[in-house]
Amino acid sequence: MVAGCNQLGYTAILFLVVLSVSFPPFCVGIRSTRGKNINSYRRFTFLFNEAPEYRNGVGCMASSSKHFVSSCDPSLVHIAMTLDSDYLRGSIAAVHSVLKHSSCPENVFFHFVTAEFDPTSPRVLSQLVRSTFPSLNFKAYIFREDKVINLISSSVRQALENPLNYARNYLGDILDSCVDRVIYLDSDVVVVDDIHKLWDKKLSGSRVIGAPEYCHANFTAYFTDGFWSDPALYRVFATRNPCYFNTGVMVMDLVKWREGNYRKRIENWMEVQRKRRIYELGSLPPFLLVFAGNVEAIDHRWNQHGLGGDNLRGDCRKLHPGEVSLLHWSGKGKPWARLDAGKPCPLDRLWEPYDLYRGFDNTRVKVQSVGVLGSSKPSLELHSSYL
Repeated sequence: MVAGCNQLGYTAILFLVVLSVSFPPFCVGIRSTRGKNINSYRRFTFLFNEAPEYRNGVGCMASSSKHFVSSCDPSLVHIAMTLDSDYLRGSIAAVHSVLKHSSCPENVFFHFVTAEFDPTSPRVLSQLVRSTFPSLNFKAYIFREDKVINLISSSVRQALENPLNYARNYLGDILDSCVDRVIYLDSDVVVVDDIHKLWDKKLSGSRVIGAPEYCHANFTAYFTDGFWSDPALYRVFATRNPCYFNTGVMVMDLVKWREGNYRKRIENWMEVQRKRRIYELGSLPPFLLVFAGNVEAIDHRWNQHGLGGDNLRGDCRKLHPGEVSLLHWSGKGKPWARLDAGKPCPLDRLWEPYDLYRGFDNTRVKVQSVGVLGSSKPSLELHSSYL
């Protein structure tokens, strides 16, 4: 009996070792492939209309493959977004807006980071994307929330404490090493211009990220009095002229990000926050501490932010002066919630044309669960990915 138990223990240990090698810490991925269908039953909660097919215009660089688009293809524009139940409707609208206005929509590759314990499983979320955008090039990843949960401190609004808000910190580790550049977009945006224009923005010198800056904003308000009263803390800005920028729209150089270990630099400030309480907001201040004053300034048209109002009331806002390429409902108020409540803000009507949502469905349906390369139909395949 004892020998049998020992054998069982050895078997269990061996299983755990194999599992840890196959699925490294932080995340695993759900890869979109084109493959043989093996159907299993899942329950969909959301229903979306299928988006129109958007095709490349004249002059677009051809993909290296007609059947399977690799994330390493040099012709691609890479966009990273999060995907979860609460903001799924916004994410779908954001993707729709990007494709609708892109000159080369078939050359856009999306990277979706999903929450490990989302009420709607990551596989179902991915299948919803596939059914809404049948020919979309994308890859989905399951974010290991336990790797960041102990670093998160309380914020002025509970939604800002969602671990998925911190997924952008880990893109350099999540995405394939061949992906050396990515545009990060929040789920509450719509793009009304060609995303290739943003992709073509150059990051000069040692700059790791590019974003619209707002130097007229009161930068000191993003940190507590305790921060500004401690020279050991505020001297981080001694050699910089910091300006506020919104992290919901960023161009990121992942080569420099990885080389500079910027994930760890952000985590270090989150650890300070847990001990000292140096800011009140969620994932934004650590980015400011690391990057403010060393950001490639991008035209404000690429982030008309704050349309969701402040973080407590969510009041209606107006557009900033100037031209508009991207609308961003940062803040408490979200356009889909206000439209459903029959109390939309005037600018919420600009979001509405990209909304593909059509309700709930609690019936059981078939989904494609495992893909084998070589067939012409898309499916979903689990694979390991390191974060």
